[in-house]
Amino acid sequence: MTLWTAAEAEKATGGRSTGDWSATGVSIDTRTLQPGDLFVALTAARDGHEFVAGALRTGAAAALVSRVPEGLPADAPLLLVPDVQAALEALGRAGRARTGARVVAVTGSVGKTSTKEMLARMLGDQGSAHASVASYNNHWGVPLTLARMPQETDFAVIEIGMNHPGEIAPLARMARPHVAMITTVAAAHLEAFESIEGIAVEKASILDGLEAGGTAILNADIAQSTILFDKARAVGAKAIGFGRKARDYRLRDVTVRGDATVARAEVDGQEVIFKIATAGQHFAMNGLGALAACAALGADPALAAISLGRWSPYKGRGVRERIVLDPVVGLALTLLDDSYNANPTSMSAALDVLAATPVESGRRIAILGDMKELGPDAEALHAALAELPAMDAIDRVYCVGPLMRALHAALPADKRAGWHAQSDDVPAALRGRLHGGDAVLVKASLSMNLGPVVDAIRKMGHAEHEPVTQDDE
Repeated sequence: MTLWTAAEAEKATGGRSTGDWSATGVSIDTRTLQPGDLFVALTAARDGHEFVAGALRTGAAAALVSRVPEGLPADAPLLLVPDVQAALEALGRAGRARTGARVVAVTGSVGKTSTKEMLARMLGDQGSAHASVASYNNHWGVPLTLARMPQETDFAVIEIGMNHPGEIAPLARMARPHVAMITTVAAAHLEAFESIEGIAVEKASILDGLEAGGTAILNADIAQSTILFDKARAVGAKAIGFGRKARDYRLRDVTVRGDATVARAEVDGQEVIFKIATAGQHFAMNGLGALAACAALGADPALAAISLGRWSPYKGRGVRERIVLDPVVGLALTLLDDSYNANPTSMSAALDVLAATPVESGRRIAILGDMKELGPDAEALHAALAELPAMDAIDRVYCVGPLMRALHAALPADKRAGWHAQSDDVPAALRGRLHGGDAVLVKASLSMNLGPVVDAIRKMGHAEHEPVTQDDE
């Protein structure tokens, strides 16, 4: 199905095409480019113009460029623009403008990607749904997602993130959501903000992009909730709270049973019970907010709750796997792969999940890497993890990275499994030390590169994956 013709892309970007072409997709990466994609030559770590020739050989329909790269044939299909990033943004705005989709935008210090995936599953069961891939939530990820959106889309789920002040509002105005959800506000990116209150103000700026008469789905439990609700009033949005303190979508209780989470909530005076196919009280909280967002978009709440029960996290976001060490005698360990991201709030939630994981005769083991971008209090925030109630139920803790040395020092001696400066040293340290019946959590900021540690644990046996969603802080 054609996504963009040369004429449509010219009109959207103000550019000039060197020929007539049509594209079925949009790509910024030749490693994942599919035949028929429009290749966008962004300049990031490397200049995308260097990859145009390869993209065209792979089957790209055309390339969006600001200059003609050397060595191309005279008839190479190109869309020439003054600035590639600006043109991608224009293409994204045009993609958003031409669709009648109901749009929800999601942000938050923790849980925005998993919540986006929940919404994609819930809405996708009730119509044609389009969502951000992986964590494509920044200055190129949001316009790319919008540019990829088919005109016939019924529901769109756009994830919006930030690292510095002033990033969210322009992306929200580009997405023009009918519903905006803020999962939570927590100590993340403190290097760029003076306080958590400053983070709350930035997160609340997603409401600046709401369409007229839009709805804000807001976490009512956090200390900074007043900032969020005040912003909703200021922009004229309908504010709906979710959480244990909320009046609208009130979370009554959460029970974690094995690999599932069951939540009981109250909505408009009626009891609502929903299930999520993974363990974690924090998933119940975000699931409740997602149910509120679905209702605000006009989706069927009962069907949305059924779909939510079929969702589970994907790789690196808390997915649970059973690693069979000896299939003959049935020895296996439980692996909790949460290696994609970390801050104090998400680390606490992950440790709660580990503490609640049944181990029978085994042990609960945490492999924890540095949490990045926490500012001058980073060491103290790492050390404070030792005081979390969940730590009482955890037997051994491996600490990885310079900042995690503070946690290693703060832990009781009997919980210290070792400290390692970098992730490369961890697989050898684990060899022969994980046993059948153990439950193992791996969590860190992405830059700590604990993915290979997860892979090393998988290679100790035969992984039996729990169901994961397909396609996103």
